Amino acid sequence: MKKILALGHQEFSEVIGNNCIYVDKTETIYKLVTEGKYYFLSRPRRFGKSLLANTIKELYLGNEELFKGLWIYDKWDWKTNYPVIKMSFAEIDYEKLGLEKAINLELSKIAKKYKIIQEMPTVATKFGELIEKLSKKEQLVIVIDEYDKPIIDYMDDMKQAEENRKILKNFYSVLKDSDKYIKFLFITGVSKFSKVSIFSDLNNLSDITVDENFSQIVGWTKEEIVKYFPEYIEDVAEKYKEVFPDIMAEIKKWYNGYSWDGKTSVYNPWSLMSFFKTREFGNYWFDTGTPTFLTELIKKRRFNPFELENKVIPSLALNKYEIKSMTLLPLLFQTGYLTIKNKPLGKRIITLGYPNFEVEEAFTLFLLSKLTLDKIDRTSIILYNIVNTFIDNKIELFIKYISILLKNISYNIVDSDRENYFHSMFFLIMKMTGFDIEVEIETINGRIDAVVKTDDNIYIIEFKVNLSADKAIQQIKDKKYALKYANDKRNIYLIGINFDTYKKEIENWKMEKYLN
Repeated sequence: MKKILALGHQEFSEVIGNNCIYVDKTETIYKLVTEGKYYFLSRPRRFGKSLLANTIKELYLGNEELFKGLWIYDKWDWKTNYPVIKMSFAEIDYEKLGLEKAINLELSKIAKKYKIIQEMPTVATKFGELIEKLSKKEQLVIVIDEYDKPIIDYMDDMKQAEENRKILKNFYSVLKDSDKYIKFLFITGVSKFSKVSIFSDLNNLSDITVDENFSQIVGWTKEEIVKYFPEYIEDVAEKYKEVFPDIMAEIKKWYNGYSWDGKTSVYNPWSLMSFFKTREFGNYWFDTGTPTFLTELIKKRRFNPFELENKVIPSLALNKYEIKSMTLLPLLFQTGYLTIKNKPLGKRIITLGYPNFEVEEAFTLFLLSKLTLDKIDRTSIILYNIVNTFIDNKIELFIKYISILLKNISYNIVDSDRENYFHSMFFLIMKMTGFDIEVEIETINGRIDAVVKTDDNIYIIEFKVNLSADKAIQQIKDKKYALKYANDKRNIYLIGINFDTYKKEIENWKMEKYLN
């Protein structure tokens, strides 16, 4: 009988107690707890942060039985148990009670559990009092999960977000003067607000977010999947044997690709377990929710989709995350929509890109629906029609459906008179079709706007704004763009597309077959 998938389980004790599959991370955890004292880790939602935090909690509580058969079992001193303060801001009711009252109630619960009488009046002083009294016999362990949730949940209400930030900063400031009482401190969250914003007083906090030593502390490598999920792999391989001869290659395409060091690549646990459960390829991680504030930021930023394609940025840019001045790329990285594709040794730059097909497909559809002010289901239907008309080489209908999407563009999102914007919107649309599309291709005579390739045809496309399709076609001919593909056996078509910025639609277009 197959072991149970730990889908939805965040408590280590439940995973082990319910005979669920636990991918053993205790060797990396051992490295973490023996080589340092104060840690911070940022990872996207649904990536195993809470399970990691709860595993550390159980380890220090000395629950030896839970760790039988795991790497760490015969290497840990089970004779010494430590008091543990474990707080998860995903579990406290700050929305109903307010953040201070919710923290106060949680501290009271922990104090009651350890039979400690609290006398201090504020959450910060109560926290300090709890730390000091708990450490009378042994130094204590502090594990804080989802530290930033009371801020993230209110990013569309900046006043409340800022108020919660101040409360949290005051709360965490207690840790600075509690060093002698603390054995180990571990803080996790989705975002990585600058230390000035939240942890200004905790200058000895080690940020392991992009540390290669802990790049796979959550998420699963291919080796781990093969080791722990053989029966599930065999199951889906049998189902898809006529479609995907190499099932692992298809699983990799959909759910692998997350990296925080540019070298080690891991799979998304939530997506992978969801796939093994349903045996259907789908957008499981993305469907668990996209933050409202991300949508608003995309609209305010006059977003250009080209920014997400192998974007090279300074490494330091990933740390520029402030409540009042968020920048898009660090936000997309920290929330899991982008990942590190390359991190050259000795250079202070990184290349960002989509981690996998699941995220790229779902996020592109999300962007199209938001940028064109349309519903996702309606956008999906239009894209389906675009794909079919393009496959059948029915370019007139193909152009018609693209115009329907473009008609709903908001004037507030972009500078609508820029050719580049309509070019980028076309790029997004074609990405969703699944066809091979390249943009801004350099040739000896100039730069081709776009080339789309199918099994039978190659389309060389030039865009114009408020001019004419004839001029676009003429530029393709004058610059001899088709020569680059002259040796290809496929049919070559030249397409000129002219956008009318006032009407927000394709005003005219023209297609010619290229003849050698």
